[in-house]
Amino acid sequence: MKRKMAQASLDNLKSCGRRFTKENASEYGKRGQIASAAAKRRKRELARTAAILGKLPVSEEDRKMLDDVGFTDENACKNDLIVAATFQKAVQGDIPSVNKWESWVDREEDGLDDAEAFESIRAQVLAVVSANYLESINSSFGTMSACALKHIYTHYEVSGGRGSTKSSWVSLTVVRLIMEHPEVHALVLRKVAKTMRYSVFTQYQWAIKQLGVSELWESRKSPLVLYYKPTKQKIMFIGADDPMKIKGLRPRFGYVGITHFEEKDQFSGREEIDSILQSTMRGGEMFWNFETYNPPRSKDNWVNKDRLEERPNRIQHHSTYLELDHKEWLGEAFIEEAENLKKRDEKRYQHEYLGMPVGNGGSVFENLELREIRDEEIRHFDRIYQGVDWGWFPDPYAFIRLHYDKARETIYLIDEHYGNKISNEQSAKWILEHDYDDVPTICDSAEAKSVSDYRSLGVNAKEAIKGPNSVEYGMKWLQSRTIVIDRKRTPHAYEEFVNYEFEKNRADEWISGYPDRNNHTIDAVRYALERVSNKYRSQA
Repeated sequence: MKRKMAQASLDNLKSCGRRFTKENASEYGKRGQIASAAAKRRKRELARTAAILGKLPVSEEDRKMLDDVGFTDENACKNDLIVAATFQKAVQGDIPSVNKWESWVDREEDGLDDAEAFESIRAQVLAVVSANYLESINSSFGTMSACALKHIYTHYEVSGGRGSTKSSWVSLTVVRLIMEHPEVHALVLRKVAKTMRYSVFTQYQWAIKQLGVSELWESRKSPLVLYYKPTKQKIMFIGADDPMKIKGLRPRFGYVGITHFEEKDQFSGREEIDSILQSTMRGGEMFWNFETYNPPRSKDNWVNKDRLEERPNRIQHHSTYLELDHKEWLGEAFIEEAENLKKRDEKRYQHEYLGMPVGNGGSVFENLELREIRDEEIRHFDRIYQGVDWGWFPDPYAFIRLHYDKARETIYLIDEHYGNKISNEQSAKWILEHDYDDVPTICDSAEAKSVSDYRSLGVNAKEAIKGPNSVEYGMKWLQSRTIVIDRKRTPHAYEEFVNYEFEKNRADEWISGYPDRNNHTIDAVRYALERVSNKYRSQA
């Protein structure tokens, strides 16, 4: 019913669009948005007064006029009286009343080439788009929608598993933004152009239909473009495999204010995306950049690393099919397939349907909790341990400070000192300056002289005990505990723990031994907790 009621407005906007040429598109957009502040304020005051008076109930004397024209609504107000009076005068031949009546009945007669009339009709269409938009998105995207429509952020990263409606949300949002901002064009990118026509292009066609404005848009296949008829704006679809097209992209009016990187993980890295944005983000005031993807299995993939980095002006959202308000959007077959996979292969289900980077089977530490460690938490840490793995170059020196919660079997990495060509004097000074000599520092016993240096410099240093199979036992002990890592506090430990994987042999089979590379903070953690883990070892 709502879309039928909006049909007249859509037809009028189409008619107006025929007069809204490329040459005057920019002018009309500005005229529709720019007005005197004083004039706007006066109009609002008059509108407010008119609205109040118009809603007043009719008197008994007024009722007679309404009865004469056959209007019998008991809840009639002064607005209805004005319409009835205008109708009576029009019937009697009063030309101004005839004109006013026709403007109410048929908006097309009311000077549609005028910018003010265009904006009036456009507002009616956008009201319909807004209502259909709210019906078409899942409520879990509420905050993201508010931020995008109000332009709170520039970058919007949207990840999730199958059926999470992330691509639906982005396509609906981009179409709405285009219709609300007459100067803005959109650029949708995938790594390879030939994959776009039957994937993301179809997704955007669905969004236009879902918003109830198909008659206002035109699909063009060569080049691949969605064309908004009233204002001549475009949503362009280009593959990143043709960078010259992107660099030479210049709309005839306005600017490319919206970019959407679909299947972000197919791009080569953050650098490639940033390079494209440097070419597109210019010539305008407001920009929106959307990036959608299913997280790859490997935690070492650049996309999964990028997601954990602090980036300015970015908001992130992760969704799954489990959070949908309306499961019927997916259908019973989808739900059944997901549940069946969950029973057959939990890891694959977590990756495909929950969008989790479950790893490729070679990760040594699958017990990591990557999150912020707040100062308030640290103030309550009372079991502090420290460890050092000696190094110079190319192997680095690594110091780690941590807290071990025995009851919950959880390790919290608090701070680190890491780098090449750091002398014993420099590293000892750093420990003392940070007041980290409150507990013993357990050091790799392979360098007894360095341990002796620490002691002479005032550091409470002790040698690691090690012993037969100490590496294997210490690593297995760490693997059986939850390790909480805050990338801001311990960036090098983050990199090592996240990316530490078993090796493979020539037959592409996993080797059970632990690789002795890129594991310096890992060894420091192992030394720090050696006395704790050895207690469990003696009890085994």
